[in-house]
Amino acid sequence: MGQSLTEIAQSLRDTNKKVQLIYAFNGVGKTRLSRAFKELISPKSTNDESEEHKIKVLYYNAFTEDLFYWDNDLDADSDRKLKIQPNNFTDWVLRNQGQERNIVTHFQRYTSDKLTPRFNEECNEVTFSIEGGNEETIDNIKISRGEESCLIWCVFYSLLNQIVANLNIAEPDERETDQFNDLQYIFIDDPVSSLDENHLIELAVNLGGLIKEANGLRFIVSTHNPLFFNVLFNETGNKACYLLQNNEDGTYDLLEKKGDSNKSFSYHHYLKQIIQEAIDSNNIQKYHFMLLRNLYEKTANFLGYPQWSDLLPDDKKTYYNRIIQFTSHSTLSYETIPEPTRPEQETLKLLFKHLIDNNYYTE
Repeated sequence: MGQSLTEIAQSLRDTNKKVQLIYAFNGVGKTRLSRAFKELISPKSTNDESEEHKIKVLYYNAFTEDLFYWDNDLDADSDRKLKIQPNNFTDWVLRNQGQERNIVTHFQRYTSDKLTPRFNEECNEVTFSIEGGNEETIDNIKISRGEESCLIWCVFYSLLNQIVANLNIAEPDERETDQFNDLQYIFIDDPVSSLDENHLIELAVNLGGLIKEANGLRFIVSTHNPLFFNVLFNETGNKACYLLQNNEDGTYDLLEKKGDSNKSFSYHHYLKQIIQEAIDSNNIQKYHFMLLRNLYEKTANFLGYPQWSDLLPDDKKTYYNRIIQFTSHSTLSYETIPEPTRPEQETLKLLFKHLIDNNYYTE
């Protein structure tokens, strides 16, 4: 019998480890788990007025990104800016701590030193410029969604740096602020959107170093990226590792694992198992195409193929490539229906069978 997300949040709260690493596929419920954990530790409504304004948990997840939104200047199409919804945290890290320069440095480290964010004087808007050819600078550009996510992470990371430095001061009276004195938990959900492997590793190493410096705080980090999971596993101590699964009845399992993703749940074997179970139970969902693509990628990398699509059947390679790409990366609202069409289901079965039957996949 599985558990609810609230019950899993309770088990995370009750675990006596400084770091808890959670691996889960996209769509399983990582973000919802972070919200359930926040509500458990610091519910919105409480009868105890003394507890009402204490900050006990901070989290970074998809909801964090909702604090940032675009003004695209639809009339003139020239003055594009990323606006920041002010709150206590952004005000403290930007206005009080003046962390704009550090945020820019982190952002350019993970993206490009030619791409420059500029905060306005009130620190509630960000504009972007990029260096072009012939020493030309292009102002007021709109950055990609991945770059936007990276900037938001850099704001949170700079906030976290300042909080850790503040709480590491032993005497509370000597700290610059007392608003984080009751902070106990940091929940971070997937800060690695659209980063290449080198920058992903750098981010994981930096986060791991900050976690080691933090005294008295407990961290929960969830991710769908096995490389990020593995680097954090090696960079942190006093940790517990889990695999989060969702069940058909709407419940969840949090399975404790020993070791990194390769050793503890053999990521490629796990992918194969999940897809095979979906085929056997006639319960293929659209996200299984994402898992199939991931299995092709892992297999191609292991066998030394430059592109995962090199493993597709030769007779319709372009067609099958397009099907997997479209189905695993679709973002339009009408494409979020989980049940694929019958032809799509047959295509997934065919491509999975092709990968197994042609000895691309070995036990």
